[in-house]
Order: sequence, then C-alpha cells, then structure tokens
Amino acid sequence: VQLVESGGGLVQAGGSLRLSCAASGSTFSINAMGWYRQAPGKQRELVAAIISGGGSTNYADSVKGRFTISRDNAKNTMYLQMNSLKPEDTAVYYCNARTQYVDDAGWAQRDDYWGQGTQVTVSS
Repeated sequence: VQLVESGGGLVQAGGSLRLSCAASGSTFSINAMGWYRQAPGKQRELVAAIISGGGSTNYADSVKGRFTISRDNAKNTMYLQMNSLKPEDTAVYYCNARTQYVDDAGWAQRDDYWGQGTQVTVSS
C-alpha cells in the first residue's frame, strides 16, 4: 500500500483546510485509515480514523466538532476537512492505512503504512 498526502499549507486561525490521502497498491486489504499529527517536540497522536466497510469514525477530543474524516472508496482517497483551525493544530499530518490478516501459520498480523506527511501551519 502506498499513500500520498496533499492539501497542507498555511492558514490563519479560524480558517479551513482539506487534506487528501490517495492510496494505491493493495487497497482492498485496508481495514482502517486514519490521520495522525506530530507537532515539534511532541509525540505523534491520532487525530481521526475511519473503518472500512461500515465507515464508523473516531476523533480525538481536541478536534471533535471541527474536523471531519471521510473516504471515497471509488477513488481510494481519504479526506480530512479541518474547520475552525487553531494555532495548536499546527503539526505535520500523516496519513495511515492499516491492514489485518491471518498468516499461513494462523496468526493474526497487522501492518501499518504511512504517507510522507504534509505540514499544516495555523497562524494566530
């Protein structure tokens, strides 16, 4: 699975951005996708996730009500619509795809794939 992000940039507080993540390769094997972010000096954190099939979503408390994750299966693309941006949203945003499967020995396995990251900067 290969992931390519786009859509980052510089925006003023209160503004909006939409991130995109285009997936290619063995996309049929993806069970879930998500957006993570990492600010300087901080650990990478989950921002939002979406489960394949049913499409259920999960958000970090800090972005609930402001960010919306979605996925276009026909285009193999995931989006993150970010509204009411705050300076504390400034970070490098990474796209993640997770596959889960059972190997030949019968063990459950999980693989994570990452995009290259896209910078989001929110000025005050």
